[in-house]
Amino acid sequence: MRAIPKTGQQIPVIGLGTFETFDVTPGEPRNHIREVLRRFHAAGGRVVDTSPLYGMAEVSVGDFATELGIASDLFITNKTWTTGEYLSDNSHSEAQFRKSQERLWRKAMDVQQVHSLENHDQVLNLLRRWKQEGRVRYIGVTQWSNEYHPIIERLVRTGNLDFIQINYTIFNRAAEQRILPACADNGVAVQINIPFEKARLFTPVANQKVPDFAREFGATTWAQFFLKFIISQPAVTNVVPATSNPDHVADNMGALYGELPDQAMRARLVKHMEGIAGFDALLRQPPYPGRSYGGVVTWPFRS
Repeated sequence: MRAIPKTGQQIPVIGLGTFETFDVTPGEPRNHIREVLRRFHAAGGRVVDTSPLYGMAEVSVGDFATELGIASDLFITNKTWTTGEYLSDNSHSEAQFRKSQERLWRKAMDVQQVHSLENHDQVLNLLRRWKQEGRVRYIGVTQWSNEYHPIIERLVRTGNLDFIQINYTIFNRAAEQRILPACADNGVAVQINIPFEKARLFTPVANQKVPDFAREFGATTWAQFFLKFIISQPAVTNVVPATSNPDHVADNMGALYGELPDQAMRARLVKHMEGIAGFDALLRQPPYPGRSYGGVVTWPFRS
């Protein structure tokens, strides 16, 4: 468990993402999504991250959380992506929020963030008002690319944020330089997206055993190895790996328990990965190598 700095509220460090994985075309089988959410909750998971941009993801979360009787247990981190017909037009944001409420079957959101910094100056003003009105409990911004770190840092230091969601992995550690220290200094919670580099981290270790020293901090699989590296960074509040595989969510949730690597061990993890062939060339692979997701959202990298 980690505390949200602004309030001290405790949330589990391992959450659940829904990008692509929960976007199932209407009429297609989705019982596996129900099982993912069931196992996630049973293992102690509570934080679910979603967005109206993720196709049917909000619908899947809302339907199954209600059916399973766990909706009141979940801590939902959601997003807003809007501009408007003209400057200061909030009608699109209002409409999108109402749709999210309907899909997720909830009146208020735990966290509402500006998705990928879209129109962030305008939308943050609106989110602050929503927070005062009790429609959202915490506000923040999200991004997944290093090139936006300077904007994120400025907002962390000046924007009165409660949360940010950023990229940080054993491969991409750029956030350690300025973003994570800024969040620690300014009491901002940090949620980590894309913790497996869109599944590319698993390619160089496909034929490798998890090193024996990983037993010292309770990691028995590569997923737990990568996740425990992330959550052992003190400024990290929560990480949201996405999956549509019930066995994978059970594996991920194993990182919620046991010891965490200390500073010396974290350096050992990095050194070990840097010695594995192909690790330095991760991003030359397509996202989600060997996998194809369906759903109503079509992305350029899909075949």
